[in-house]
Amino acid sequence: MRLLLTLPLGSVWDTWAQSIGTTTSLFPLQENADTPALFPMPPCGHFNLEEATIDQMQQAISNGTLTSQQLALCYMQRTYQTQEYISSLLQLNPDVLSIAANMDAERKSGITRGPLHGIPFTVKDNMATKDNMETTAGSWALIGSIVPRDAHVVARLREAGAVLFGKASLSEWADMRSNNYSEGYSPRGGQARSPYNLTVNPGGSSSGSAAAVGANAIAFSLGTETDGSVINPAERNAVVGFKPTVGLTSRAGVIPESEHQDSVGTFGRTVRDAVYALDAIYGIDPRDNYTLAQESKTPNGGYMQYMTGKEDLKDATFGLPWNSFWTLVDDEQKTILLDLLALIESAGATIINETEITNYETIVSPTGWNWDYGTTRGYPNESEYTVVKVDFYNNIKTYLSELKNTDVRSLEDIVQYNYDNDGSEGGNPWPLGIPAFYSGQDGFLASLETKGVKNETYVQALEFTQRSTREGIDTALNYKGQRLSGLLVPPDIGQTYQTAAPAGYPMVTLPAGVHSNTGMPFGLAIMQTAFGEAELVRWASAIEDLQLASGNTIRRTLPRWHGYLERNIPVLNV
Repeated sequence: MRLLLTLPLGSVWDTWAQSIGTTTSLFPLQENADTPALFPMPPCGHFNLEEATIDQMQQAISNGTLTSQQLALCYMQRTYQTQEYISSLLQLNPDVLSIAANMDAERKSGITRGPLHGIPFTVKDNMATKDNMETTAGSWALIGSIVPRDAHVVARLREAGAVLFGKASLSEWADMRSNNYSEGYSPRGGQARSPYNLTVNPGGSSSGSAAAVGANAIAFSLGTETDGSVINPAERNAVVGFKPTVGLTSRAGVIPESEHQDSVGTFGRTVRDAVYALDAIYGIDPRDNYTLAQESKTPNGGYMQYMTGKEDLKDATFGLPWNSFWTLVDDEQKTILLDLLALIESAGATIINETEITNYETIVSPTGWNWDYGTTRGYPNESEYTVVKVDFYNNIKTYLSELKNTDVRSLEDIVQYNYDNDGSEGGNPWPLGIPAFYSGQDGFLASLETKGVKNETYVQALEFTQRSTREGIDTALNYKGQRLSGLLVPPDIGQTYQTAAPAGYPMVTLPAGVHSNTGMPFGLAIMQTAFGEAELVRWASAIEDLQLASGNTIRRTLPRWHGYLERNIPVLNV
């Protein structure tokens, strides 16, 4: 993506030029390869923006060290520095400086809307913005289409005073289109890459959202998850990722995949930053009837009140579904995560082993993430994919019906567009299409075959996947009559978030370490029951506080940019 923006002349430009200067070279030097120094982040005037928290940004703005405009401009500089390497931003908001100026003016007049006032953020390019940016899910098929309104979550962040910086790149159509593809690739955005290792799977489908936060190219970001698309990229970019209960955050105005599983989540470099974003976006929305389920199940005053410290871990009792997930972890990661678990126990927490997901042998694939595992076992009426295929056909038609300035109205139209533009959209399998979509658009074709009919197989699959996963998690959380604080799981094992996905249950992941051979991060996640976000905030913040106080590397560390000169497509699944 080319970062083209006409910057205003006069005081804004002069202030920016004086504050950040041009003395620091933005070129990565070969002698710094495989170190964080490869892409050093220049200071934002007199403020050290690298790894800065939202609270620290607010303090700098409040004491006059920084303005929201300068903050936006410094993130533009950082994006310019990293964009050609990680492609985390799909489109820059041409109005970003005007929005930031308005927030500065409000603050000067004595109005501060809240903790996100004047803070830049991005959203995944499947969230509608009623402005001068496109909303396309990374596809050329929707270029030029005009959305009827902001997505509800975008509108909520604007109301909170946050500054919309742009659209983050993603796996096209949030991974629905293909079953063998290059994670993080879209025709409009190119190949998004993790700053930790540019050659491997960056996690997806909210790839650019997580990569930008991990690379210090934005303060926070929003993503969406149907099955892993927040938790997976968060842990593979060493950031905090919150995937809320389905129904806690509205999906209105979000390009859909499955109404039963889609959830809008948040990314931050700290738990507090991710919770600030969560507090701003959750709530009931008449345009999404699933949000009605949160009535009387959410706290007055938001989730920030549940932030705690390491000393609170003495009151925690966690479950460890060892046979369900932990036996699948590689040896190096297991060693590091067990060290973290020992650290948590040393702070006073109790961890009970073998609190298994009920009937995990049936619902958890032993060979890796597989949302069609029911069909693999010979039972499509027990498959998550059976549900998603039908939901997508119907849900995308509903979304497209409200667009203007486009002829694309159905999945049939999208499929035909991809065939007609095979060289850019990869309608056909490789080698006829493009290498990023090795299997072409087989996911779309599988959905198309259903015609959206909710037949008996669909009904049985929906009932089985929801019941089995909910019972499985809830039983594990109620271990021998004792209510646990959460289930500690290794999110690098895709079957963890795949179990939470059909249940519609929430998860949070924390950075926990990196693999020595690839430099890729992995996390430690907590799984909870429906609307258990308060517990997730309580214990994630306590564990994070313990990590930061420990002084070791079992926490978020800066990216080392391995393979920064390589441009392989597809990326490696290691």
